[in-house]
Amino acid sequence: MILLPAIDMIHHQPVRLHQGNYDQKEVVGESILSLAHSFAKQGAPFLHLVDLDGAKAGRRIHHDIVVQVAAELSIPVEIGGGIRTMADINDYLNHGVARVILGTQAIEEEGLLKEALARYGSQIAVGLDCRDGFVATRGWLDDSEIAYLDFAKHLEELGVSTIIFTDIAKDGTLSGPNLAMLKALRQHVSIDIIASGGVKTLDDVRALKDLGVQGAIIGKAIYAKTLDFKQALALAD
Repeated sequence: MILLPAIDMIHHQPVRLHQGNYDQKEVVGESILSLAHSFAKQGAPFLHLVDLDGAKAGRRIHHDIVVQVAAELSIPVEIGGGIRTMADINDYLNHGVARVILGTQAIEEEGLLKEALARYGSQIAVGLDCRDGFVATRGWLDDSEIAYLDFAKHLEELGVSTIIFTDIAKDGTLSGPNLAMLKALRQHVSIDIIASGGVKTLDDVRALKDLGVQGAIIGKAIYAKTLDFKQALALAD
C-alpha cells in the first residue's frame, strides 16, 4: 500500500479543512512548493494535490503551482479540483502531472470521462466523494442521489482503474477512516482503491493495509503530528 501526503490549496496556500467546510480552514505550511519538497524528502512515493478553489469555481485556479510542483519533484503528482474539459486534462498531463482526478465531470459529463480514459487510461482517476453514502459534487457543496457502490461499479465497467474514496464526514476529523464503507467498496469492485479521510494513527494505516486498499491519502494527521509520517511509510510498505 502506498501513502500519499495531501496538500489542499486555497488562495495559493496549503490548507486543511474540517469535513470539507471551506469556512473551517487552517493554513498548514509556509508555501505549497516548500511543503511538497518536504514530503518528497521524507520519502513519499506519490503526492496528492487538491485545488479546492478550482473545485468550487469549476475551473483551474492553481494551475501554475501544480505544474511547478510536478516539474520540480522527482516523485509523481496527482491533481484534482476544477478539471472540467479535455483541454484541462491534456494540459496537466502534458506538463508532467502523473495522474488527473475527475470528480464532478465524471458524473455530469460521462462523455468526457470516456474520452479521457480512451486517451490516457490509468492516468485518469475518479474521486468518489461521499456524504451519507451518496456521491457529492462541486467541491462537496452539492449532493447527488447516486449511491456510492453503484457509482463505483459503473466506473469499473467504464474502465476506470483507480478510484479515490472519501467519506466527507471523516475528512479532517482525525476520527479514523470509514472502514465499513471501504470494506463494502473493496468487496464490490476489483479496481484500485485509494482511501482518503479520517486517518489519525499508525493503527489506522495498519487497518487500511489489512483491508487491502491500494493506497491511503494522509493530510491532517501529518500536520497535527498524530502520527509519524516516516513510520507510517515503513508500515505501509
